[in-house]
Amino acid sequence: MGNKLSGRDLIQLGFPKNNAINIALGQINRYRKKEKKASILTEAKEVLLAPEKFKGHGTWGKVAEGLINPVQVRMHQLNTTRAPFSIFGENEIDEQAKFQLYDALKLPIAVSGALMPDAHSGYGLPIGGVLATDNAVIPYGVGVDIGCRMSLSVFDLPASFLKGKDDQLKAILSEHTKFGMTETHKIKADHEVFSRSEFKDIPLLKNLLGKAYKQLGTSGGGNHFVEFGIAKLDTVLPEWKLLPGEYLAVLSHSGSRGLGTNIAKHYTYLATKQCPLPKQVQHLAWLDLNTHDGQEYWMAMNLAGEYAKACHDDIHRRIAKALGKRIVTTIENHHNFAWKEMVNGKECIVHRKGATPASEGQLGIIPGSMTAPGFIVMGKGNPESLNSASHGAGRLFSRAKCKATFTQSDIKKELKKHEVQLIGGNIDEAPMAYKNINTVIELQKELVNVMGTFTPKIVRMDK
Repeated sequence: MGNKLSGRDLIQLGFPKNNAINIALGQINRYRKKEKKASILTEAKEVLLAPEKFKGHGTWGKVAEGLINPVQVRMHQLNTTRAPFSIFGENEIDEQAKFQLYDALKLPIAVSGALMPDAHSGYGLPIGGVLATDNAVIPYGVGVDIGCRMSLSVFDLPASFLKGKDDQLKAILSEHTKFGMTETHKIKADHEVFSRSEFKDIPLLKNLLGKAYKQLGTSGGGNHFVEFGIAKLDTVLPEWKLLPGEYLAVLSHSGSRGLGTNIAKHYTYLATKQCPLPKQVQHLAWLDLNTHDGQEYWMAMNLAGEYAKACHDDIHRRIAKALGKRIVTTIENHHNFAWKEMVNGKECIVHRKGATPASEGQLGIIPGSMTAPGFIVMGKGNPESLNSASHGAGRLFSRAKCKATFTQSDIKKELKKHEVQLIGGNIDEAPMAYKNINTVIELQKELVNVMGTFTPKIVRMDK
């Protein structure tokens, strides 16, 4: 008997010759490879004799499920008709994004869909796509950067505070924000999110805890940013304890870093293995929420969302401390996530991939570009959009097209014209790459009320 566990070993124990064997081997060889084969086989025998006891178990849960209720993997076909949908700002949206939504609406699990005016094509669901499904979650419908979100902190300081402090504020952003794959804070912060039970119970997450701890309070590359600017509040809520006016504010955009990426990759792989689909929609493979993997992804996704919020909280805490000022109010929202929500009287899973939650009375931030204002909004709860709004201006030029079209000189001219200072940033995030945010906001009057704006002044991005 060799040291490595094989399918034959499990069959000799009495395991049936079905998919449960492959699942068992995949889990064991990934998470238990350093353990002795004999002890794993002893445990495997216990699972075989009493699978009910191992339901929900990190390593053996999926195997137990396969023993209790064996499921045949079969090719799913698309419906011939689409689920109902709405498109906002149709003339501003490229055809490929529309066709991606149309395909998603033909999934057997699709209930309803919507496309926001900032939409453009992506992987699986288009960016700006919203899809309600029946008791199933699509990892690529959430996106790779799970819990990618906006966070705006307003200080009780007038906008004039910015004058003459360019060097000081640039230094704060340079020293107290970290971007990209390798930058981390020298002094790490702890957070209650790290004591969550999912980090102990789910083997994948146990392996990612160290990375998550290192990356807390950091931002990714691409279009992620932290910026000082001016929040102009036209309408204020009593709890803000502010009068209408212009204030110093900090806006950040990023997600769940390596934690979210690894969760997305792992469960997308599991979904594609268990839910074969026609080639053009294979990125839309789903996990049934009644299954072990579906439940596990749901827990991991929610943890990644909490972690993304923790990252933003840490970024804003560090900046406030460096400023020596207190944050008065914070407005924040996810825009890459899935929620359990009621749709036409039935609980569904609502995926928002690059879309802002906009239920009645819900606050959110819809950014423009580094030279265009973002908008502070309150949702109207429009059922036609599945209580959603755009997550930004949306791209007009792809990243590749930006590099072929614009130069650093073009970007510098645009920044100078709008009196914006940039630390880092690449050509593929040129302000000219984005749609006109004013047009995009105008196209969603039915979805949100505008309460104010945020105008960037000092922007920090990945180099």
